[in-house]
Amino acid sequence: MNPGPAASHAPRAAKAYQMADQTQPDPGRTHGRKLGGIVHTYLGYDPVKFPSPTTPPPDVAGAAMEHMLRYGSTRDLTPEELAEAVEIDPSQIAGLGPSLDALIEMLLERKRKILETYETTAARRAALDAFRKQGEAIDPPKELRSEFRQALSSGVIRHLTALWYSAERAYPKFASQLLRLRETLGERYEVEQLAAKYDFVGREEMTVEKALEVKEELEEIDRLLEQLREARKNAKVGLVDMEALRRFADEANVGELEGMRRRVEEYLRQQAELQGVEQAAEGFRLGPRAYALFQGRILEEIFGNMQAARSGRHTGPIEGEGAVELPSTRGYEFGDSVTHMDAPQSFINALLREAGERERTGEAGADSARQAGRVNLRPEDIEIHRTRNNPKCATCVLMDMSGSMRYGGLYVQAKKMALALDGLIKSEYPGDFLRFIEVYSIAKVRSAGEVATLLPKPVTIHDPVVRLRADLSDPTITEAMLPPHFTNIQHGMQLARQLLAAQDTPNRQIVLITDGLPTAHFEAEQLFLLYPPDPRTEDATMREAFACVRENITINIFLLPSWSQSEDDIQFAHRLAEPTKGRVFFTAGGDLDRYVLWDYVNQRKAIIG
Repeated sequence: MNPGPAASHAPRAAKAYQMADQTQPDPGRTHGRKLGGIVHTYLGYDPVKFPSPTTPPPDVAGAAMEHMLRYGSTRDLTPEELAEAVEIDPSQIAGLGPSLDALIEMLLERKRKILETYETTAARRAALDAFRKQGEAIDPPKELRSEFRQALSSGVIRHLTALWYSAERAYPKFASQLLRLRETLGERYEVEQLAAKYDFVGREEMTVEKALEVKEELEEIDRLLEQLREARKNAKVGLVDMEALRRFADEANVGELEGMRRRVEEYLRQQAELQGVEQAAEGFRLGPRAYALFQGRILEEIFGNMQAARSGRHTGPIEGEGAVELPSTRGYEFGDSVTHMDAPQSFINALLREAGERERTGEAGADSARQAGRVNLRPEDIEIHRTRNNPKCATCVLMDMSGSMRYGGLYVQAKKMALALDGLIKSEYPGDFLRFIEVYSIAKVRSAGEVATLLPKPVTIHDPVVRLRADLSDPTITEAMLPPHFTNIQHGMQLARQLLAAQDTPNRQIVLITDGLPTAHFEAEQLFLLYPPDPRTEDATMREAFACVRENITINIFLLPSWSQSEDDIQFAHRLAEPTKGRVFFTAGGDLDRYVLWDYVNQRKAIIG
């Protein structure tokens, strides 16, 4: 006998299965009763090795981090949403495909039998007659009679709703009749939708009530089919509505799928804990390991896309007073530090030289020196380790978190870039200095652990022209009183300059990520919030840029595209970067992390070379 499509899809390496209850479905059964079919009971499951240990683990940390980057926390992330975001290869779960195929075939068979049993012409005619008869039985008020006849003839729910609003208070009885008529019209629409959506080929007539019942059943079957097919693609069994599935399938089939769902959930829970994602009372908590895994994945994606000529992330060696010794050596030169001397090789050179001298001059002098236990070390004997000079870089990243950064998810890309840059420096350049500064109506220094929680500030003022001033020396004025959605680049650069000035390296830079002109600045303790952008704010920001010039701090600007961006934004970015010999980059939000990291690596190469 033919076991059906479910068995044909079973992988060759699948466990043996038993077949039971091979009776065919009864065409006479109603949708509320169980269907017959093939029950697959897969043997040999090992919950400890589920899926196979050789299967790459799902990226649970990445899914949780993506949620945090977009929403600022994981408090609202449910286990179901996390499971939906995680990709699993269903081919690695033994028996999942055939089990899903069997359920899909059962549902398709049920759907086929319904379509082959009924026709919809009688139900459509009955729905139309019920609407007309109910409408003709209503006696509308004289003032609304014309509108009622027009609404009745049009057969549009919107017209009946508008008429109900007109009659609700003055004519409550008529308004109540309109509500019932609107419900009848709605049922007519549903019957028409049923006839248009499904191809019925049967002959059995349906009443309106039966047609609505069949419509509900067919739509539920379609919904379950979609869930099962999706689970067959990505093993997201948790998204299948098990209670609804029990209406159509045998308990044994549903129970098998339910067991797989529990095993998948347990597997995801174990992987989440291994990747630093733990469920707490307030939601999910992301540990350092989750951050490290996410940063590593971003770096792998970024540098994996580099061209071969640009893919090297390690700097080339430079001879001199470097910090890291290399395996190769060279001869001693005047001024070399003895701390880098290759002592074993140097003494071997001296012994070899003395042996050669004995052969040329005789044994007497050499014997006396040997008896004294001395080795005469000369400059030409000394070998010096070549070194790699790895100069320190100091960077402050200014991230615009004003209200406009929410458009197109630009703030998500800015935070992803920050985490990637932090991961790059920790892994490749651990001696470098890196700080992050959040820029909005004011600026604040943020730790790397706070970056993922930052969100663009809500817009609290919608006036086309804003001219505000706040005296922050007044103790009665707090930050909570300030509209937060403006852009204070000047304050961010001031904080960055103070941080970089304390770093003992000439290689200092500011990386500014923004989408437009500044709209806020400080004058002493006075905070000005000016929109549209005002020359007064631009002048204050430029004064801070020239202060960076005096401190030998470079300003590089990554200008993100925005719906409100104009030529003025571009020109100001160039004016801001030019005095410090910086550059302006134009890049889409999705490429921000790649361009910032590539530029950082290229600058490190230029500094060292």
